[in-house]
Amino acid sequence: MLELLDVRTGYGRSEVIHGAGVAVPSNGVAAVMGHNGAGKTTLLRAAVGLLKCTGGKVLFDGEDITRLRPSARVARGLAYVPQGQQSFAQLTTAENLQVVADGRRNSRALIDEQLDLFPALKELLNRRAGLLSGGQRQQLAIARALITSPKCLILDEPTEGIQPSVVAEIEQVITELTARGDLGVLLVEQHIGFALESAERYYILEAGRITSSGAGGSASEADVRTAMAI
Repeated sequence: MLELLDVRTGYGRSEVIHGAGVAVPSNGVAAVMGHNGAGKTTLLRAAVGLLKCTGGKVLFDGEDITRLRPSARVARGLAYVPQGQQSFAQLTTAENLQVVADGRRNSRALIDEQLDLFPALKELLNRRAGLLSGGQRQQLAIARALITSPKCLILDEPTEGIQPSVVAEIEQVITELTARGDLGVLLVEQHIGFALESAERYYILEAGRITSSGAGGSASEADVRTAMAI
């Protein structure tokens, strides 16, 4: 699915990621964990093409997409949900979904599918996105990304500042989608329990380098905290 091979990237002359490697399964979750400032968001931005790689490669379905623009990567099946529950605040929930669905085949069906995944949004279709709670905005942000029918969904801190009940709903959606066998997820997460429960494989990023990795199902939260020196 999505592979980051010895990726190097950063901002200007400052290299932030120093040869990191992450592999996302075609029907599962790869979780990247680490302290604030470790470079997690920078790594995701390189994966989606918002930052140029100064070294290494980004492969998607075996194709080298390292030099492709973000729009071309999206066209091939990448979707990115950045940190911060982003939406069009002045548009309603329905309008936020429709603006992504417009021009796509079966746009109504695509929207309905996301509303089935996130039923709480059905009661909020006429409410402006700026008036939604943080958890509701995050569900909307993920639903918007899924309307593009991606092969790989990239999520940056999807549980940040969200109540536990909504965290559980998001985890359930991720599990359901990956179980279908046609979606891989690259997840950056500081909620260790959520990450390990969701991930087939985890990676620990420290100061721009992968310092540890393992199978998500066989690792304990204590093991990961030890590896992260928490």
